[in-house]
Amino acid sequence: MIHFDCDYMAGAHPEVLAAIVNNNLVQTAGYGSDAFCAHAKDLIREACGAPEAAVHFLVGGTQTNSTLIDALLRRTDGVVAPDTAHINVHESGAVELHGHKVLVLPSHDGKLCAIELQQYLRNFFADDTHEHMVEPGMVYITFPTEYGTLYSLAELEEISTICHDYHLPLYIDGARLGFGLAASPDVTLPDVARLADVFYIGGTKMGALFGEAVVCTNPELLHRFFPLQKAHGAVMAKGRLLGMQFEALFTNDLYLRIGRHAVGLAQHLRQAFERHGYAPFIDSPTNQQFFMLPNTLIDRLLPHVSFGYWGPRGESESHVRFVTSWETTPEDIATLEALL
Repeated sequence: MIHFDCDYMAGAHPEVLAAIVNNNLVQTAGYGSDAFCAHAKDLIREACGAPEAAVHFLVGGTQTNSTLIDALLRRTDGVVAPDTAHINVHESGAVELHGHKVLVLPSHDGKLCAIELQQYLRNFFADDTHEHMVEPGMVYITFPTEYGTLYSLAELEEISTICHDYHLPLYIDGARLGFGLAASPDVTLPDVARLADVFYIGGTKMGALFGEAVVCTNPELLHRFFPLQKAHGAVMAKGRLLGMQFEALFTNDLYLRIGRHAVGLAQHLRQAFERHGYAPFIDSPTNQQFFMLPNTLIDRLLPHVSFGYWGPRGESESHVRFVTSWETTPEDIATLEALL
């Protein structure tokens, strides 16, 4: 069976796992106050070109989003996001559970439109009754989006400018950030650090066993963040395990190597489908590829290849998603094309 369901089907990339195994018997202080975490934070700051940034390690994406959004907002604030955002669709109401409303705007291929964001904010604060409403307290986007699409550098700069004009933190969910950076023609990690007030560098989907690295270029935004992390159950006693993994990911360019590997094979996968007459229904340059396939073909592939439906199964054809990762091989793509 070849797996294209998601980008965290396997365990850790061998270089990440080696870092854990090689240091398994080292004893350190807990809760991330160890030399591994300290060094990993320095490596991340260097890669971001943000020497003054605060870096915090958490375990998973939903936990990171709910904890950070709760930290950035006042009790009566909400978070602006596109309607397809992960926090709105696939996090089981984690943001709302902590008392914050997700204020959705239309998405365009998964992206937030800067003009519509500006119009929404202008209209909200021009309304004489806005104090009776949930106030937008921050803006959330993902890079890449849920549909594998990318913001251009100009689009990110425009959204960032609007957020700063309204004194709203811009938060970028980077669960698949490495794939986005590998596929983008003009956005780099220092660009993300420059334009976002807070973002996270995803590890779980990028070769780590688990873990996400939060980067805050304005540390005052996350004043006394550790106690809030603990209140959210978002602190690991054996925090060194997070530090070890991010040390490995940010050594010898591993993070971007993983991204380039998966993105390159995703494009080969896309070309294989196109050669057989199946064009993607979303133009994704990243490691997620989306197709509308006849159910007869889906049923023929499923005994040999696992992948996901993107919505309910249709009567005769269905939307599906194929995802590549660090463990995908050229042989996997060749086998899939032979099955096609």
